[in-house]
Amino acid sequence: MLVFVVGLLYFYALGSGRIVRSNDIKGTRFVCSAIPKNVDPNCPLPPNPVQSTSAQEDELRGTVMQLRETVLQQRETIVNQQGTIKELTSKLSRCETAALDSLHDRKYPGQGSWSQDHGKNTMGDLPRDPAETIDHLGKTMQGLKDRLGNLEQQIQVNASTAAHSSEMRELLKSRLSELEKQLLGKVSELEEEKSQLYNETAAHRHRTESTLNQLLERITELEKGTSKFKSPEEFKLSLPLRTNYLYGRIKKSLPEMYAFTICMWLKSSSSPGIGTPFSYGVPGQANEIVLIEWGTNPMELLVNDKVAQLPLSVGDGHWHHVCVTWTTRDGYWEAYQDGEKLGSGENLAPWHPIKPGGAIILGQEQDIVGGRFDATQAFVGELSQFNVWDRVLRPADIESLANCSSYMPGNVVPWVDNNVEVFGGATKWALEMCEDRLYDS
Repeated sequence: MLVFVVGLLYFYALGSGRIVRSNDIKGTRFVCSAIPKNVDPNCPLPPNPVQSTSAQEDELRGTVMQLRETVLQQRETIVNQQGTIKELTSKLSRCETAALDSLHDRKYPGQGSWSQDHGKNTMGDLPRDPAETIDHLGKTMQGLKDRLGNLEQQIQVNASTAAHSSEMRELLKSRLSELEKQLLGKVSELEEEKSQLYNETAAHRHRTESTLNQLLERITELEKGTSKFKSPEEFKLSLPLRTNYLYGRIKKSLPEMYAFTICMWLKSSSSPGIGTPFSYGVPGQANEIVLIEWGTNPMELLVNDKVAQLPLSVGDGHWHHVCVTWTTRDGYWEAYQDGEKLGSGENLAPWHPIKPGGAIILGQEQDIVGGRFDATQAFVGELSQFNVWDRVLRPADIESLANCSSYMPGNVVPWVDNNVEVFGGATKWALEMCEDRLYDS
């Protein structure tokens, strides 16, 4: 510290000396004059005309003024530094005095109060004695301890709050999970109800459309059908040869039925046996419903390949009205010829429903659905008024049909021109059934 102060004093002394010397030569001025090369400098020369150098003089004058201002600023700076040095020197002397007094008090305690009074009010930078310093440090430490305790309490409170918040968060999560499960369950139930309603609506719409289509077909067939005959039902199917390729086919199929009545007009003189007037086959059962007279056997009715022999005889070459009825209850059946019931029985495929979606073939017996015919089982003759009902007709209704006193088309398969296709040389001819029957008789 002393070395630093001495250095500052030495720098101040040097600066002051330079300034003094500059003050001593401040009044002296040197003038330079240009002379020729070979002229004696001691000889006076005539004055040269002064040239006008106003621009250069202004520039030099400005430079001199800047230098002067710089010198003045440096002087003010030096004066300020002198004041600072004096202040530092006084503080240094007081520090040294205080240090010496403290050392003296430690060596010779209790010798007067001059040193104590002399050590008071130094600079305010240090405490007045070590005891006060210790008290001050103790208070500071106590304040720090208090602050540390407050911080610990606050941390504990925050930790407990965080734990409580964590518990609340977990509780809310569990409640939200339960509510989500309940909501998903409700949505699933609503989707199932919606699906059921849609299925029921689709089924109802399908049934309605099916019924409407059937009605339209009936209307088209019975009222608007184009036919070359006088009336759509006044025609006959002619099958003149016993082959496996002449046949007729009903375009419509049968629905599922639990009873039926099938009626037709037949004319045949073939022997032995008239063959197969009609057959109905479904996938898995080619003999679902068959009416056949084969060889010397009597006429037979087959339902689900089960056989019942019928007491009918129609091979005399005249027109005969034939009806067969059947119900799934006990397999009860009836056989009519020309309006008269000639036979009945039961246990013919009882409790068996007639399967839907098969093929109705006129004039051939099917070994597979719609084909594989056997010429020995083919019908030879003429056939007309083939109608199918899904119920058992009353004997009076059957008698009316046979006597030509009424005409009642089948509610499942009616006999109309547009519903019958012919193959292999089979033909359709106009026929007024009742008039032709009377003429035949």
